[in-house]
Amino acid sequence: MSKFLFLMDAIKFHPLVFQALSTFILFWFIYKWFHKPNGAKKLPPSPPKLPIIGNLHLFTSLPHRDLQRLARKYGPLMHLHLGSVPTLVVSSGEGAKEIMKTNDLSFADRPQTWVAKQLLYGPNDVSLSPYGQKWRQRKSICVLQLLSNKRVQSFHSIMEEETSLLLKKIEHSSGALNLSEMFSEFSNGMTSRAMFGKKYSEGEKDKRFISLLKDVSSSVGAINIGDFIPLLSWVARVNGFNAKVQRVAKELDEFLEWVIQERMEKSREEKAKDDDMNKYGENFVEILLDIYQNNSDGISISKESVKGILTNMLEGGTDTISITQEWMMSELLRHPEVLKRLQDEVRGILKDRVDITDRDLEKMAYLKAVTKETLRLHPAIPLPFHMAKNDVKVMGYNVPIGTWVAINIYAIGRDPNIWDEPEKFNPDRFLNSSIDFRGQDFELIPFGLGRRGCPAITFAMVNVEYVIANLVQKFEWKLAEDGEELDMTERPGLHVGRAVPLLALASKKYHF
Repeated sequence: MSKFLFLMDAIKFHPLVFQALSTFILFWFIYKWFHKPNGAKKLPPSPPKLPIIGNLHLFTSLPHRDLQRLARKYGPLMHLHLGSVPTLVVSSGEGAKEIMKTNDLSFADRPQTWVAKQLLYGPNDVSLSPYGQKWRQRKSICVLQLLSNKRVQSFHSIMEEETSLLLKKIEHSSGALNLSEMFSEFSNGMTSRAMFGKKYSEGEKDKRFISLLKDVSSSVGAINIGDFIPLLSWVARVNGFNAKVQRVAKELDEFLEWVIQERMEKSREEKAKDDDMNKYGENFVEILLDIYQNNSDGISISKESVKGILTNMLEGGTDTISITQEWMMSELLRHPEVLKRLQDEVRGILKDRVDITDRDLEKMAYLKAVTKETLRLHPAIPLPFHMAKNDVKVMGYNVPIGTWVAINIYAIGRDPNIWDEPEKFNPDRFLNSSIDFRGQDFELIPFGLGRRGCPAITFAMVNVEYVIANLVQKFEWKLAEDGEELDMTERPGLHVGRAVPLLALASKKYHF
C-alpha cells in the first residue's frame, strides 16, 4: 500500500512520469490488440490491423479488387478484421470448394446486416435468411415452382415480345444508343411480367416502381459502418442513411402489399381476363399467393415470406440480367474480331430466317463461350458472403463460429494459377473445355453453388443469350466514339455494373 501511495505522489508531482506512464499504457493496449493470443487456433495469414477499425482502412469503393490485391500477398485464404467482425476471404477455386461443397452445411448461413433486415424482410426471404427448415421450404418453392425449367420455358413468349420491343427501339433510334439503359428496361419489363403478370413502365405508380427498384439495389449494396463498428452506428443516423433505407423499405412494403391485395381481391373470372395470365399462365405472385392462402402441396408460408421472396426476385433478377448483357456487349465492342465471329455463327445457323429459337441457341457454341468468358471476367455479384454456423477447419486453418466468409468470385475468375492470360478476353478458352458456370466447376462460379447457389441461373442466362444473339444477328455495331478506348470502370455496390453508360452505334442488317 505504501508503495502504491509513493507511486501516486510521484505521478502527482512529476508530470513527466505521468506522461511516460500514460504512453506505456497506450502502447501496451496497442500491443495487446495486435498480438491477441489465439491459443490452439491456427488462423489464416492476415495483414496488420488498426485498433477499432481493424482492416477497414485497406478498402476502397471496389472491395473485390482490394481483396484480389491483398490475396497476392497473403494467399488464397486470408483472415481480416472488418471492425469487430472476423472475416475469412477465399480467393481460390480450391478454397471455394472447401467452403461451398466440402463444408457446405457449416457455411450455409449468411450475415444478417441491418440493411438486409430492413429491406429483405429479415428472416423471411431466401437469399439472406438463416439456414433451416423454413429456409429450405422457401428455397424449394423457388427451385421447383417459380424457376423450374418448365416454368422458365413458359415465359419464352414474354421474352420474345420484350426482345422485339428492344429491337424496334434500336431500329427506330438515331445516333448513339444508351445500351445500359435499354438493357435495364428490358430486364425490368421481363422480370415484372414474370413476377406480377404486368409491366410497370408508363403511369406514375409504374415510374415510381422503376425508381424504387434502383433505390433497393443501391441500398442493399451500401455499407453500413454500424454493422462492423457498433460504436459508430450513430453515423448512419446522422448522415441520413438510416432514414433513406427505412423510407425505401416502407415504400417497397406498400407496393408489395398493394400488389398482393389487388390479386387477392380479384375473382377467378377477373384473373382469367388478365392478358399475360391468360396467354402465359401463372406468374410468381399467383403461385406464391396460392401457397400462402391454400397451403398448396402441404407447404405453408407467411405473407412476409411472399414479400421476401418477391423482393429477392426483383433485386437479384433484374440487375443480374442487365449487368451481364452490358458487360457482354462491352467486350464485344472492344473486340471487333470476336463480335464478327459471333455474328458469323449466329447468322450462319439462322441462314435466311429472322426469328431465333431455343434450338438455335443450343447450337451456338461460340455464343456459349462468349457468355462464359464474360461471366469469368465480370460476375454480376463478385463478392458474395457466407457465415460459419459452427467452428470448422478449412485447408488446415481454424474458422470460428460467426466468422463472415467472403468468396472473391472476381479474383477466382482472374487467378493466373487457373487461367492463361487471365486479364485477356478470350472466349476460345472455353471452346474445347467442359468448364461451366452451373456449380460443378469451382474455377467459374458467378452464381455461387451448393445450398446457397442462385436458383435463377436458367432464367437469367436464357434472357441474356437470346437478347445478345438477336442484337448481333440483326445489327452491325461499333463504339459511339471511333478510335477511343472504351471506359470499363466499374461502379461500386453489391451488383457491379459499368460506372458509365455503354454507348454504341447500330446499323440495320435486317428489316423486321
